[in-house]
Amino acid sequence: MDARHLLLPMSTKTPTIFDLAPGKTLLDRYTIKRPNRHGGMATTFEVQRTGGGDSLELQVFPGALFENTAQAGDFARSLERWKSVRAGTILAVREVHSLEDGTILFLTDFPPGRSLRERLKEIGRASPAETVAIGLQLLDELSAIHAAKLVHGDIKPHTIHVDSRADGERARVVLVDGGITPALWSAKHLGDKTQLIGTPYYAPVEQFGGEAADVQSDVYNLATVLYEAVSGALPWKGKSFLEVFQAKLAPKPPPMKSVAPNVAVPPELEAAIAGGLVAKKEARYPSAAAFRAKLAAVKVG
Repeated sequence: MDARHLLLPMSTKTPTIFDLAPGKTLLDRYTIKRPNRHGGMATTFEVQRTGGGDSLELQVFPGALFENTAQAGDFARSLERWKSVRAGTILAVREVHSLEDGTILFLTDFPPGRSLRERLKEIGRASPAETVAIGLQLLDELSAIHAAKLVHGDIKPHTIHVDSRADGERARVVLVDGGITPALWSAKHLGDKTQLIGTPYYAPVEQFGGEAADVQSDVYNLATVLYEAVSGALPWKGKSFLEVFQAKLAPKPPPMKSVAPNVAVPPELEAAIAGGLVAKKEARYPSAAAFRAKLAAVKVG
């Protein structure tokens, strides 16, 4: 079955079948335009309100993702909290629908540009100036998210979009998929100690031990992204879950010269990023604001 026809089963309900072919209407008010980016747990589409208007992004989380409709409802309520976040670098949440069979429909603004992962594949690495600009925008956003008592939970190059057409001097950077990982964690009642939910290369050491995502894990996620962006290489080597975990036990990240010998990174920038990648949580930046202050002090051309 392809993305045009999505079967969404629940154990005690008759399966719901959505015809998601382009041109079809969903919920009597959204027209499917095309499949969009690949979400980790959802099928994602570009949609438009019937009768015209701006494009939105629809993520469909199947009921089979949850053990029952109560869990699905908890997940939907967690996503609803993101409607309160209004800032320039996070996709605004427009609607959350919880269907009878446990299917969740999650509508946000449409992500501009393309993912940072796609951009890095094309250019290899970002300049120090671009890395600082990306970091400052995202740290401003994280401060707003954290002030609302929320965490993103899974910051990585795939969940950062870059719109280079934003203006002539600085690209606009946008976070996508905010709160989905911690919302799933909460909905499944996994508590404070469970298996890692997130992305191993970008997750801090404490999450490998089962801790839930928090402010400092967002800081660590973003510091890893900036390290990779400016050097062109991830700090943590390893092909398996265990190898990555063991690499992260080092007190500090490896010097960028050791992973990217031909790349010149200003020492102040490397030091600012490294402060977010300290293995011991208590020695890491305590907040996005603290990380931002250090990064803003870096002088780049």
